[in-house]
Amino acid sequence: MSFPLHIDILNFIFKGILIGLIASAPMGPVGVLCVQRTLNKGRWYGFITGIGAAVSDIIYAAITGLGMSLVMDFVNNSQNRFYLQIVGSILLLAFGLFTYRTDPTKNMRKSGNNKGTLFHNGVTAFLVTVSNPLIILLFMALFAQFAFVLPNHPFEMCVGFMSIVGGALLWWFGLTWLVDKVRGIFDATGIKLINQVIGSIVVICSIIMLFGTFANLYRFF
Repeated sequence: MSFPLHIDILNFIFKGILIGLIASAPMGPVGVLCVQRTLNKGRWYGFITGIGAAVSDIIYAAITGLGMSLVMDFVNNSQNRFYLQIVGSILLLAFGLFTYRTDPTKNMRKSGNNKGTLFHNGVTAFLVTVSNPLIILLFMALFAQFAFVLPNHPFEMCVGFMSIVGGALLWWFGLTWLVDKVRGIFDATGIKLINQVIGSIVVICSIIMLFGTFANLYRFF
């Protein structure tokens, strides 16, 4: 493998990890469930909940990647890719604002102390996440912004999808570790604060991406 290709693979892995982190971080129903199970059942039950969500996410990521690969003649055009990145940045900005303004504890239900099996906790988290196909819109925005789809490069795409899984697991591992460490003071306010911080980070990153894309405007006109 040549040195430049090695750098490209590392860049692709980094993009995949970022996509996995961004897709997993907002405190939706499965995020709240993960926190509750960590507090009520223990850290590893919370982490298994995150793994169940990650499995669902990679399925939707694969569906998104397959769908976008079918229209790569359109995407590979530099001007069209510019417009897609603009749309992706705007969608990410809207997603960040929505995340910041959303109260994830509004419809929160108490997670019981009956632990059940780790497998059961993972499956239920998978079902909660897979029941929300709107995650595809987020993956479309992320894939467009990061130019993540590489047709006719199955090895690179497999590495990329595994990187998404790695990013998701990194988030769930870090979240459950943090909640477990501060379990004595962690409550609904903490969940809302995490959501607001995540929303703010996504908004800032999307604005940076938007300006960065516009900075390359001269290339296409």
